[in-house]
Amino acid sequence: CLLQLRYDQPLSEVMQLLKGESSYWINKNKVVKGKFEWADEYYAASVSESQLQRVRNYIKFQERHHESRTWEDEYSEFIDSLEFQTLG
Repeated sequence: CLLQLRYDQPLSEVMQLLKGESSYWINKNKVVKGKFEWADEYYAASVSESQLQRVRNYIKFQERHHESRTWEDEYSEFIDSLEFQTLG
């Protein structure tokens, strides 16, 4: 999901609304079997204006991209490349 926030919009509030409203819609419309729930965690990063089209293309073709490479593999590689410390 690609969002543009105002300077006075706390990310935590935006994520709470996004997750809450989308969960409500998914469950109301029975899009998945059982009850849909988001994970408690989320990740956010800023994107420079010069990279916006690249990110849009990644999102647009994400399903095709993940046919050959799992999200988990890509996530692990991303975390390793940035030397992030994961919890747990």
